[in-house]
Amino acid sequence: MGYTIIANTCEGIADCIDACPVACIYPGSGKNAKGTDWNWIDFTGCIDCGICLQVCPVEGAILSEERPDLQKTNA
Repeated sequence: MGYTIIANTCEGIADCIDACPVACIYPGSGKNAKGTDWNWIDFTGCIDCGICLQVCPVEGAILSEERPDLQKTNA
């Protein structure tokens, strides 16, 4: 299943980074179209625990599916 951080909705608050038990969430480089920071999930490390979705304070920033087309990465 996996989870996706929508880069243009994410505001870079990073509660998800601290909460992730497998450290698969990373800060993005630069700003997104909204002018805010953004984070991204490494799908290969994600264990589908859903904690990121529970702790994210920005409504609609994380989807409960893998959508690479909506997520910027540093890769």
